Amino acid sequence: MPFSSSRPLLALYLALLISGVGLGMPSASQPVTGFEDQLVSSLFRPTALTFTPDGRMLITTQTGQVRIYTNGSLIEQPALNLENRICMNSERGVLGIAVDPSFTANANNYVYLFYTSKVDGSCDEAINRVSRFTLQGDIMTPNSEQVLIDNIPSTNGNHNAGDVQFGKDGYLYISTGDAGCDYNEDSGCAGNNDASRDRHTLLGKILRITRDGAIPPSNPFVGANSARCHQTGRTQAGKTCQETFAWGLRNPFRMAFDPNTSGTETRFFMNDVGQNTWEEINESQKGADYGWNTREGFCKTGSTTDCSATPPAGMANPVYAYGRSEGAVCNSITGGAFVPNGIWPSEYDNTYLFADYGCGRIFRLAPDGQGTYKAENFVNSLGSSSAVHLTFGPYEGTQALYYTTLANGGQIRRVAYTGDSNRTPTARIQASPTSGIAPLTVNFDGRESSDSDPGDTLSYQWDFGDGNTGTGPIVTHEYTVRGTFTASLVVRDSSGATSAPATIRISTDNTAPVPEISVSCEDVNGCYGVGESLTLSATATDADGDEVQFAWTALIHHGLGTGGAHTHPYLPETRGETITMNGAAPEDLLAATNSALEIRLIATDSRGLSSDTISLMMFPKKVDVTLDSEPSGQHITVNGETITTPMTVVSWAGYQLDVSIPVQPGATGWLRFERWEDDTTAKSIRRITTGQEPLTYTATFTSADILVLPFIQ
Repeated sequence: MPFSSSRPLLALYLALLISGVGLGMPSASQPVTGFEDQLVSSLFRPTALTFTPDGRMLITTQTGQVRIYTNGSLIEQPALNLENRICMNSERGVLGIAVDPSFTANANNYVYLFYTSKVDGSCDEAINRVSRFTLQGDIMTPNSEQVLIDNIPSTNGNHNAGDVQFGKDGYLYISTGDAGCDYNEDSGCAGNNDASRDRHTLLGKILRITRDGAIPPSNPFVGANSARCHQTGRTQAGKTCQETFAWGLRNPFRMAFDPNTSGTETRFFMNDVGQNTWEEINESQKGADYGWNTREGFCKTGSTTDCSATPPAGMANPVYAYGRSEGAVCNSITGGAFVPNGIWPSEYDNTYLFADYGCGRIFRLAPDGQGTYKAENFVNSLGSSSAVHLTFGPYEGTQALYYTTLANGGQIRRVAYTGDSNRTPTARIQASPTSGIAPLTVNFDGRESSDSDPGDTLSYQWDFGDGNTGTGPIVTHEYTVRGTFTASLVVRDSSGATSAPATIRISTDNTAPVPEISVSCEDVNGCYGVGESLTLSATATDADGDEVQFAWTALIHHGLGTGGAHTHPYLPETRGETITMNGAAPEDLLAATNSALEIRLIATDSRGLSSDTISLMMFPKKVDVTLDSEPSGQHITVNGETITTPMTVVSWAGYQLDVSIPVQPGATGWLRFERWEDDTTAKSIRRITTGQEPLTYTATFTSADILVLPFIQ
């Protein structure tokens, strides 16, 4: 069977990490020869999609909507809008969708959603939920909701996982993450977070239930010392949740079920997002422990050397993992999909496709001829912070690959096999100015249009929307009458292929407002600490004197300056002239060195004309924290990272550092922790909340007359 977890894959992955080859920088901006990447529809922050048996596409958005695409267009009215009851900050929102396997228009017409719910009207202690809704025509009635799984903690806003899919066995599978920070507040965040190890919670698991929320009798943890967890998200320690199918996962954001198995055989892969070292793909095994937070990829968490093709007893290795070598940009695995056999050329049979959000690429997992597998490029240059969900769906009598992307404002795209070596060009349009009072001269630029076929040249055809046309990559046109016009550009390559039109709106009876951002901190280069309140204020000038409204969003930039920069949502769209928000925390200790907040603002006048988006980068208050010891040269663990004293780590004001000191060998014998110089009452395990100024914390060691176990003080 392809992708067997017992195959010796480790050497390949270590080679990729050390050499920096394999998952490097993108080369071309199109799929491989014979395929085309086509825009299906544009909508804001699409997260997942699926299809009904009659061919309708159901799309979820992070902001709480379910939209339906049918007969070549997106229905204007949402099928469902949960905006008022969900949390959409950070990585929360409506994250997954599935259609009942026995769905018809009038029976079993159920749609299943994974979403983050407010608690008592607030997102301070949000929870994740899986619910079933009824789809009548093109409307999902909110009061048809049946909650199947509830109260899965969303402690830190990230690592929610969020996929829901049916297996060929007819059961509903659900992926959950570790919630970013420990729900019990006893182990910390990031690599320290051991929530996935707690078998009495639903965190960091693959769950399996029936269509109505019951427990399949063949689930692996049914029986003695087990209990239902569907209402509270947990049971008492020492028991195991009966919903659990597999465990020990960090953030298995997407699953992919193999359509090529026979009968009701259910086989699927889980794409588990890594911490700082490995991204991994796991194959489904009932009852398996995939090792997080003690293991990442084939290795001990955080290591590139302490690795083994044979997992520790009781654990399962991934079928594939890729590392984050120096300068690599692929660092966040997202969607995956098996190619249905027979729809594409035979070399794609039994092939697995997966996407990386950080580098904006889709890969094909293929045999390398040596009993292992390698990632080959399939689609390049989707853009950083892009592909989220992959699935196959109907297209012109066969199937194509569909994916959601957050790039370009949010899109649904389709990769179809054409068999044609000549690929369709892509039109791109820019214009300046886009608003003003007629007569208005506008400069149009189509030079960002592209064709991925070597040697092809492009011709340009402009339609200015007022009855006039033009040709050439750069044109100028004067609008002489007032109104709103849609200008479009179509490009044609030298082999006759024609692009879809690119459009832009030109307003000649109104001038867009010009907004500005001001922030309460004195210096954007040291603007906020963790949890500190920030006040954002907007002003705008409008040449027409129109009333102006403002819409804010915020993103966390992660990996700045590393070659792997990408963004995570932080603040959902919030309206108002002045708003307040709290300073974000870094995801982990490494992220404290390379993360920041971006504030975005759009101003819209009373006639509906919007400004361009403006943005402001705000950087945290970085604080050096030095950890030392007497004697020096000892090992201290900080937020899951082991350091050797003395060492200075970069923290943020208000950020919590979980520090622990094990018993360890010294120059003349074993040493154990004795005391901290700054606080003689503190233990070997302590939590330091970073202040506003640099500080040094020194631990004193003493001889261990009797060897004691680490972490007992």
